[in-house]
Amino acid sequence: MANHHHPPKGTNPMTDNPILHALAREGVLINVSVRFWRASKKLEPGDLGLDAASLDERLISLGRKRLLPKDALAQFALIESRAHAMVEQSTFPFLGGIAHFLPNRKLSETRQGLDALRGDFEAAKAKFKDAYADLRENAIEEWRELARELSLDARTVIAKIEASYPEPDALDRYFGFEVRLYQIRAPESLEAECVTFADQEYIVEARKRAATDAAAQMGRESEAFVGECVATLRQEAAKVCEDMLSSIQTGKTEGVHQKTLNRLLKFIEDFKALNFAGDAEFDRILENARSTLLSKTAEEYRDNAAALTRLQSGLKGLAQTAKTLAQQDAHAIVSRFGQLGTRKFTLAA
Repeated sequence: MANHHHPPKGTNPMTDNPILHALAREGVLINVSVRFWRASKKLEPGDLGLDAASLDERLISLGRKRLLPKDALAQFALIESRAHAMVEQSTFPFLGGIAHFLPNRKLSETRQGLDALRGDFEAAKAKFKDAYADLRENAIEEWRELARELSLDARTVIAKIEASYPEPDALDRYFGFEVRLYQIRAPESLEAECVTFADQEYIVEARKRAATDAAAQMGRESEAFVGECVATLRQEAAKVCEDMLSSIQTGKTEGVHQKTLNRLLKFIEDFKALNFAGDAEFDRILENARSTLLSKTAEEYRDNAAALTRLQSGLKGLAQTAKTLAQQDAHAIVSRFGQLGTRKFTLAA
């Protein structure tokens, strides 16, 4: 019978570190994986019936070669890019990027967007499977022609190439659109499995130390993570302002375009959804910017030189303020965020 070890009372890593508890309440970890057959093969001299020592690389270039035209899989690459971009825009890298932290206020929007992309992925997969036999045959015929042009052993070449194509009924295993959500939780204990009596005490103690060390490390990194998220949003605000100024100064329209103003408006709305840490100071600054800089339309700014000057001055000031705040220690915000975790745990208890 396994001897289950329980941590001593009062040493629960989640309650001992309220920041972890607050993170668990304020969001989830998300991981998105988009898989599709890459349709490429690394060719070696032997694949073409050639002797590596006598191969003239000026005439024949080997390495990774496409097995299908690039556009045959372009839709999958586009969906993959959009899925990762959607996650990047709505999350923060967590624990060195092993997953991404998705605030609760972004959860519904992100899941809906990913569900739509999953639908696009499944439609593209069905279309590809229908066309696969023809695509494969056309590509193999091109390899036959290439073998003849280079005076290669066509039988050897085609045998190697054909073996690189999946069978039609096995295509599904090469494709997948997976979204996984995880709850943040520090390890409390690692139970011992059934082992010999002599090893039992050693294993229990080793696993206890591993759980304690992992919880401590996760606690330290979670504090740094919250501070980094605060700084990241402030840095992004500065970049948005600088990009807007650049668009105003170098854009094709005279003065300012409405799309330029909408960039700041969108950032303010995104900030509210991503501000799980409760950066009240910067929230007030952005609300002030909304009322002072976005109360006029682009047309009104174009028709009023003085107002346009104030807009540019306001954007410069906001960018500088954001940069300055991004460099400041966010300990006070992190501490208040941890108090949120403490209060919620107390209420739950």
